[in-house]
Amino acid sequence: MKTARDGEHSKKPVIECSELTRNFRIKNGIFRSPKYIGAVNGVSLEVQRGEVLAIVGESGCGKSTLAKLLLGLLPQTSGRICFSGIPIQERTRKDIARQAQPVFQDPYSSLNPRKTLGQIIGLPLTVHDIGSLETRERQILEIMEVVGLAPDLVHTYPNQLSGGQRQRVAIARALIMKPEVVICDEPTSALDVSVQAQILNLLLELRKELSLTYVFISHDLAVVEHMADRVAVMYLGRLVEVASTEQIFSSPRHPYTEILLSSILTPNQELGLPTTALKGGFPDPLNPPSGCAFHPRCDKALPMCKYDDPDILNDDIGGVECHLHPNHKEADYG
Repeated sequence: MKTARDGEHSKKPVIECSELTRNFRIKNGIFRSPKYIGAVNGVSLEVQRGEVLAIVGESGCGKSTLAKLLLGLLPQTSGRICFSGIPIQERTRKDIARQAQPVFQDPYSSLNPRKTLGQIIGLPLTVHDIGSLETRERQILEIMEVVGLAPDLVHTYPNQLSGGQRQRVAIARALIMKPEVVICDEPTSALDVSVQAQILNLLLELRKELSLTYVFISHDLAVVEHMADRVAVMYLGRLVEVASTEQIFSSPRHPYTEILLSSILTPNQELGLPTTALKGGFPDPLNPPSGCAFHPRCDKALPMCKYDDPDILNDDIGGVECHLHPNHKEADYG
């Protein structure tokens, strides 16, 4: 039976990030001072319980670094991360692992080739010393059934499996601890297209069955449109737009989001190959542009974009960081 407290708890974000920053020290020669690269720059974000939040952007924009920060695999340089209202610094590594688990990009390299499927899937239970040997064996077989793996595969090794089966093993390993949050970093990009659809549908089914929250990192916008409730668009370590999936795909407000959407390949042959209006290459993170980081590649840039870093506008639609928004100067900033 639900209590008032349960209802109140369910409304709280499962993850909250505030001004989250992660810098990496780069060697600059023996006699020169080191440089620092900002992989994540002042990210503020909430992930609601039960939703699928997708994070999209070009390679090198900071998506995977943000995922590692949320998993506690990297310490933040500054800013704050909270799980269910508790700062991540106040939790042990095991506490974080109980609440959030990853599914990585490449199922070929994320599984130990010397371990059987049963050993791989049951490893979190062993590390956390959960249950007896008999209980663990039963849980392993149960989660294998949930993700669509035949029980007779429990004693096989990863090299005996297909790519899709390996990713199912990775998903089973992530779910055996019954986490609230699963952070998927490009979980299908290394798989064949036909297998991708199976894994994506499996993730959606498991979300409903196990009441999961997903942070879904991808560069494939067609996948994101199928999977996500909300989308966060990342550029050079910053979130430049956050809104519902419907809003992002129907009426994007940031020029970078518009260009990403224009690059989607469609099955309609009459449309031909997509083209983008991006000028130049991705900027050097060691020497980021002044003002708006996107202005050197933006065909809508104003003179002020070169020197004035835009604030983030938060409204009923979502969040956008751009001088071009008509109500930008009059809005209430968050």
